Amino acid sequence: MNYIKRIFVFLILIINIMFFLFPKTILAKETIKVDSPVALLMDLKTGKILYEKDKDRKMYPASLTKVMTAIVVLENCDLNEVATVSYNAVMSLSSGYVTANLQAGEELTVEQLLYVLMVGSSNDAAIVLAEHVAGSVEDFADLMNEKATQIGCTSTHFVNPNGVHDENHYSTAYDLALIAKYAMQNQTFRNLVSTTSYTLPATEKYERNDRLFTTTNSLLIVNNNDRADNYYYKYATGIKTGFTTPAGNCLIASANKNGLELLTVILDAGQTSSGLSSRYLDTIDLFEYGYDNYVLNTIVQNGGVVQSVKISNATRDTKYLDAVVANDVSVLVKKSEKDNPVLPEVTLNENLKAPIKKGDVIGTAKYTVDGIEYTENLIANSDVKKSHLFFNILIILFLLVIVHFYLKNRRKKLRNIRLKKRLHK
Repeated sequence: MNYIKRIFVFLILIINIMFFLFPKTILAKETIKVDSPVALLMDLKTGKILYEKDKDRKMYPASLTKVMTAIVVLENCDLNEVATVSYNAVMSLSSGYVTANLQAGEELTVEQLLYVLMVGSSNDAAIVLAEHVAGSVEDFADLMNEKATQIGCTSTHFVNPNGVHDENHYSTAYDLALIAKYAMQNQTFRNLVSTTSYTLPATEKYERNDRLFTTTNSLLIVNNNDRADNYYYKYATGIKTGFTTPAGNCLIASANKNGLELLTVILDAGQTSSGLSSRYLDTIDLFEYGYDNYVLNTIVQNGGVVQSVKISNATRDTKYLDAVVANDVSVLVKKSEKDNPVLPEVTLNENLKAPIKKGDVIGTAKYTVDGIEYTENLIANSDVKKSHLFFNILIILFLLVIVHFYLKNRRKKLRNIRLKKRLHK
């Protein structure tokens, strides 16, 4: 009995040591519970949904709207353009909405207004930008809706550029994820949403330098205390918060860990029983769930040989060509499936023939993993020289014919000479 008890104590000790040494491996979250009523986790590169909760439910997006506002502005303006603050931009907002204390007649660059919009979530800046781009809030909203359709949104409708509450202003977690995924392809947008503080410079209409804005996204704010309301997440890279009473607490967030970029959307979040913010807690849990269970797996590296191709009209020394990938091919896989082989579907260019230069695109390799396709160009790993064998044979034949006729004529001349000599005798 004592022997069995010792074995049991030893096993408990080993398990405790493993939990201490390998907490991430042992405690990886294979399931997740999200308190917020609407949530989504997406791979930013492929758009693959890793978790969703009521992703297609129409909701009020509040200031998450400003992600689309920034897209439309960035695609229709130069950052150095100067916009003038209108009386409407200053006076049309109801009390309680965040503003940048912009002054009617004040002149600011589009870049300055974008920082105020995305860092400080300023609603007056959104109106100034909308009027600068389209002439009016209504016409700008038309541009927003047009862009949403182009991106692939099917359940989104905007009526203003800032998310001020309106029953006809709505979206879904999935549509907002599509919008954010699209926006993150723009480096300027990435810079905006990762900025933690911004100061609007003094102008002729506002001579003080006290318009300082701090990001509303607590995931980005470095905080060294160990309080439960410290929401700093070291892998976070953006994006935007939102709140109105009808919309609740909203958040689109992004993170990058070891090259794997994830995107989350949380809508209509509240607080936990202890008064903590569910939108941040749920977002962090979603990120951890993603990083615990998924990984970017490089299945073939830049320059890796995918297929050897025989080029029929090439010289003997160069007719065998290695088709290699132009870039690394990294695929999103579950960690448990990381070692599973993935074979490519190779498509070579039609009528592939010499001459071919090293680096020329000669086809594509498509890898399909869990329903997601990853396609990369195949390039030539060496020069392929065109064979001139046929041409050389023709030349040889031509020369042989010439030699033949030359010899034939020579023989004929010799016969004639001999014949003349005999006649003279």
